[in-house]
Amino acid sequence: MSPSAGDDVPSRPSRADAERSLRAPETAGGMGRAAGIIVSTAVCQAALMVGLGLLVTGPAARVWPLTSEDEVTDALERARTGTLDTVSLVVSEAGNTAAVIAGTLLACLGLLVVPRLPKWRDALFLAVAVSLQSLVFLVITEAVDRARPDVERLDASPPTSSYTSGHTGAATALYAGLAVLVLHRTKGPWRRAVAVLLLLVPLLVGIARAYRGMHHPTDIAGGLLNGALSLFIVGRALPAGPHVPAAAPADAAARKAPAPGAPTGQAPGRTAVVFNPTVTDEAACAGLRRVLEDHGHHPADFVPTTADDPGEGQTARAVRDGASLVVVCGGDGTVRAAAEALAGTGIPLAVVPCGTGNLLARNLGLPVKPAEALAVALRGAPHRIDLGWIEGDGMAPAHFTVMSGAGLDAAMLESTSDRAKAVLGWPAYVVAGLRELRAPRMRLTVGLDGARPLRRTARMVLVANTGKVQGGAALVPAARPDDGLLDLMILDPRGPAGWLSAVASLVRRRPEGESGHAGRSRPVEYFTFRHADIRFEAPQPRELDGDPVAPGRRLTAQVRPGALTVLMPVRGE
Repeated sequence: MSPSAGDDVPSRPSRADAERSLRAPETAGGMGRAAGIIVSTAVCQAALMVGLGLLVTGPAARVWPLTSEDEVTDALERARTGTLDTVSLVVSEAGNTAAVIAGTLLACLGLLVVPRLPKWRDALFLAVAVSLQSLVFLVITEAVDRARPDVERLDASPPTSSYTSGHTGAATALYAGLAVLVLHRTKGPWRRAVAVLLLLVPLLVGIARAYRGMHHPTDIAGGLLNGALSLFIVGRALPAGPHVPAAAPADAAARKAPAPGAPTGQAPGRTAVVFNPTVTDEAACAGLRRVLEDHGHHPADFVPTTADDPGEGQTARAVRDGASLVVVCGGDGTVRAAAEALAGTGIPLAVVPCGTGNLLARNLGLPVKPAEALAVALRGAPHRIDLGWIEGDGMAPAHFTVMSGAGLDAAMLESTSDRAKAVLGWPAYVVAGLRELRAPRMRLTVGLDGARPLRRTARMVLVANTGKVQGGAALVPAARPDDGLLDLMILDPRGPAGWLSAVASLVRRRPEGESGHAGRSRPVEYFTFRHADIRFEAPQPRELDGDPVAPGRRLTAQVRPGALTVLMPVRGE
């Protein structure tokens, strides 16, 4: 199957001209989901920080550079002077509990009462980030017992472990959080200078704490990491606010409405359930059968996928046999295989998340529990979404529903074992990704909608039909599955400053806008397109909806607007 000629549009579209029919969640529901994301991810944050602390105080304590930490603290003690003592005291106080609480309250009050500022969402971001850092810090100090440096301490020693530095972590959450808000919520030539000064505060607080004999260097590093993780988690979890749709394109109504004569999820009829037996047991199938019967969809044919056929053949047979609804229970790979057979048919697809990533289900706003997701979908309505069409050297042409790409994400997926996914779930991808950070950069050329090619280096290239990934993070914030466009993300951070800038861009939950076809490359760039040709200087690992495919030098992607009909939750479901 290949895209029809009618799908080609010669001019490169603007995001402002695209339809935004997927609404943001209602405030209450969105905040509830955000709280759940923050709590669950904070558990992972605390586990990571405790694990690092046990490593620092355990096996790594006898490994360089940790063996030289005592030398550093001794050198700082010998370098003390009256002036430096006074300066370090002032700087250290910028991170103490009273100063951080007062600073947070004043900043939040200013965001709420000063006119023309973003108000409560930014205030909530700052307050929750500082609070989260403090809670995780308390967990860390209870779990990791580390003595303070064996030098004369200039401050009274609080009854907490030396790991991590609470002053440094709190200062990072407050001042780095303010830096993020200044960079992305204000305008003017002064904002970068102010942001740099704010970012320097937690670093100076950490140095002052080490100078005053209160912490080892790794305690300072742990405080910086704890504060930064708190900012990242809260920034990614908080809802972005009500969505205001742009003017709809001329074919929007046609794409939203079901095809003439096409069945809908509300009308009982022949139903096929294509399920992956490796992630769907008999109990889950029984639960799905009960939900289908409760909604009038019986009898239902349950057809398992196989290693040789992950879902396309089973779905195609169901279509030939007259199915009016296809339910797919599996991960994104199973959903993608079924979408191959359903593309252009108008037969509704009900997505039941049973895999590791379940990214399409997350982007459609479905619950993560299979029976609940099916019930919500059956109470919903059919909606046409786009599909991506991709091909390249050494890979068969195929559709994708979520994302395809090359580089870091593909290498991460390839190096994640099935055992790790079974034990850890989606955090297994994060662990694998950390191992791939040292992979060399790619050199590539990108051609978009016939425009002049762009030359770039990159760690990762993503072609996205949807934007959200695990944990509710919006990796490609502007991507919508029903706007008739695909989005391209090019990630190329250089050094710690580059990664910080990249994280700040992602925390904003929206791109600054298209970077254009000229100009200096940034750590994160976003583009929209209908047709793209991506060529690499050397073969790169590639992936398709979370499944690794053969490495290669080329990816050609094209959007198929409204090619797949899915059952989506009604607004407020």
